[in-house]
Amino acid sequence: MTVNHSSCSLTVYAWLSIAAAVATITLKSYAYWLTDSVGLLSDAMESLINLAAAVIALLALTVAAKPPDEKHAYGHEKVEYFSSGAEGVLILLAAISIMWVAWERLLHPQPIRQLDIGLVVSAIASLINLLVARVLIRVGKRRQSITLEADGRHLLTDVWTTAGVIAGVGVIAGLQWLGYQGWERLDPIIAILVAVNIVWTGIGLMRRTFAGLMDVALDSREQETIIAILDEFVRREGIAYHALRTRYSGSRRFISVHILVPGVWTVQQGHDLLELIESRISRRFDSIDIDTHLEPIEDIVSWRHNH
Repeated sequence: MTVNHSSCSLTVYAWLSIAAAVATITLKSYAYWLTDSVGLLSDAMESLINLAAAVIALLALTVAAKPPDEKHAYGHEKVEYFSSGAEGVLILLAAISIMWVAWERLLHPQPIRQLDIGLVVSAIASLINLLVARVLIRVGKRRQSITLEADGRHLLTDVWTTAGVIAGVGVIAGLQWLGYQGWERLDPIIAILVAVNIVWTGIGLMRRTFAGLMDVALDSREQETIIAILDEFVRREGIAYHALRTRYSGSRRFISVHILVPGVWTVQQGHDLLELIESRISRRFDSIDIDTHLEPIEDIVSWRHNH
């Protein structure tokens, strides 16, 4: 039994991410052009990665939305893990690129100009990313889409990057306004520190991707929900169950379980019970595929299960 209560296409949010990436690239590139700050340049470079990640997310969500077919009987949702993995790699590449450019500027410092306008433009770009990131993360969690959540967290790292850059460049601007010179190296140092910070986000996404590809079980809260429903039927109907298995595949959940009923039951009785159990479980989840196997409770063979 397969249940999927998702209605609104998730690709709409991928297009939102693409639009945000294009807007922030334009704004941040303009801020760098005004100031010649390597911190703001690194910020603009990360937005290029955001655009690539958003396009990957759109492609992944488009494929994941396809219904099961003969070659993919369990659907296409697992493609989302490849998307989140790609985003993790892109985040790491962005961090390395930022460090490279910042190191060059650290060795060869240059003056920064028109900081006031540049910082305002960069702050506007960061606000756009913050708003879109909150939407993507919220929808990703609610719809169990690791692709959207990964894209949102990617944008959130961009927000932190921009905040760090603005703070650092703002300090330089304040020192220049007070008449202090020779603080240009603070600009690339801050860029390097921010790059180190966003590396952790990329590593986190990679870990979640590997877990999904390895068919990790549902979290303990969701498993407890399923077990509570099964235990209720055990008490009420005098049945038993075993071999409960669960896993994620993108936004979908899969469970399988063996239900043991009295051997004197008719096929119709057993079938009706399985339908009732599956219906009760499916109502607690947005998207779930349930596979139940009926067995006689008196037969010792029924209790055997090859893991």
